[in-house]
Amino acid sequence: MQVWHALLIILIVIIVALIVLYFFGKKAKKKQEAQQEQIEASKQQISMLVIDKKRLPLKQSGLPQMVIDQTPKLMRRTKLPIVKAKIGPRITNLVADEKIFDQIPVKKEIKAMVSGIYIVEVRGVRGPLEVPAKKVGFFKRMANKVSGK
Repeated sequence: MQVWHALLIILIVIIVALIVLYFFGKKAKKKQEAQQEQIEASKQQISMLVIDKKRLPLKQSGLPQMVIDQTPKLMRRTKLPIVKAKIGPRITNLVADEKIFDQIPVKKEIKAMVSGIYIVEVRGVRGPLEVPAKKVGFFKRMANKVSGK
């Protein structure tokens, strides 16, 4: 009988945790939608020459100290997609969106939609950009080896 009590308590704790995560997820989604609206409202097109791009920790990124101070403590350890670009006569460090980071060519001129220090969208100045091939996953590779492709 005690085993059933323990399992019942564990089940109740799991259900409560899922309910709490559901409501936190809804709240985070609303916040993200509001931030996305702000980004869309303040983005502008800029021509830039990309010098370098790397994934760097926030402290090594070369971003202004004010930006580093405003980031949450948990985010300070993660690596961000940083793009070093020449915009007019100034060399600037920008943060790229994770979705477009692989599309950004190095040592080429691009037109980018920028919102503050955040690159939202990228287009080539002289023709379309090369889209890198998607990486093939481990299981897909193994399946291709077995089938002989």
